[in-house]
Amino acid sequence: MGAMTEAAPIPSGYAAALADLKRQVRQARFTAQRRVNTELVRLYWGIGASILRRQEEEGWGRNVIGRLATDLRAEFPEMKGFSPRNLAYMRAFAAAWDDERNLQQPVAELPWGHITVLLDRLDDQELRDWYAAHAAAHGWSRNVLEHQIKTGAHARLQAAPSNFPATLPAGDSDLAQQLTKDPYVLDFLALDGDAKERHLEQALVDRIIDTLRELGEGFAFVGRQVHFDVDGDDFYVDLLFFHVEQLRYVVIELKTGKFKPEYLGQLGFYVALVDDRLRRAQHADTVGLLLVADKNDAVVRYSLAGQQSPIGVASYDLLPPAVQAALPSEADLTTALHDIGNDS
Repeated sequence: MGAMTEAAPIPSGYAAALADLKRQVRQARFTAQRRVNTELVRLYWGIGASILRRQEEEGWGRNVIGRLATDLRAEFPEMKGFSPRNLAYMRAFAAAWDDERNLQQPVAELPWGHITVLLDRLDDQELRDWYAAHAAAHGWSRNVLEHQIKTGAHARLQAAPSNFPATLPAGDSDLAQQLTKDPYVLDFLALDGDAKERHLEQALVDRIIDTLRELGEGFAFVGRQVHFDVDGDDFYVDLLFFHVEQLRYVVIELKTGKFKPEYLGQLGFYVALVDDRLRRAQHADTVGLLLVADKNDAVVRYSLAGQQSPIGVASYDLLPPAVQAALPSEADLTTALHDIGNDS
């Protein structure tokens, strides 16, 4: 054969057409995977409902689950979901979501592993529904779902005091509020209560994946100690993030002590600076988030009322909630010391 012929020239518009076809293929694969998952969840619910019904109506005992597992695995050896443990989960699933119409809800969109986490970690059905809805809406991984349950996200999300309604356009303030929670749980840092602010900032950057997970969906890290030159004066923003869904910069400042009203002036200045220097026309208003070790919410509200820049104030915990709950409060310690003094 002679020399290879040169490749045919690529027609104009080919790259755009190929990119569109790739998008269609990926979307079709994703849709197919979701349908398969939904059908599997429905199957598991149906098996669980059948076991429940037989136990209630015909007196089947617990031992029947082991027998069913053996027989189903013999009939469908290629399917891995028929262990006695998984059949017990199916029964619990059907008992928790006890009406087939519930499978129209977000729980049916979740992978089976997520559903077992909801069954293992939560007893309250309203909480299960809350976490199922948020996991489906935000695409939480199983690990993130575990983390959110462990740290009580349902009690923290959208809870930080802010002046967003007074400083942001209607509708936008609700979006900005969704970026906040109170308190933030930074137990992954393993720092003691005497850590300096710079150490805390550095630890957050060193553990940036965990930090982003705790901040929530959509946050991207921009930088630490971001420099701005203002007519010859140097200023450094502690931590700067960008929210890729809301298209807004979020300035975060850390304080290791209790909230003081003067902290808001500095953060407000940084928010205005970022808004002026970095924000583009298509971006939403820049917001600030002040994280403090402790705060008096009444003082926070009064202080926020006089602030022009949109700011939220939240506390942070360096210990997991379960550990914190087991520790004596400051009031308990004071009482105990007082009692010891009286006894001596």
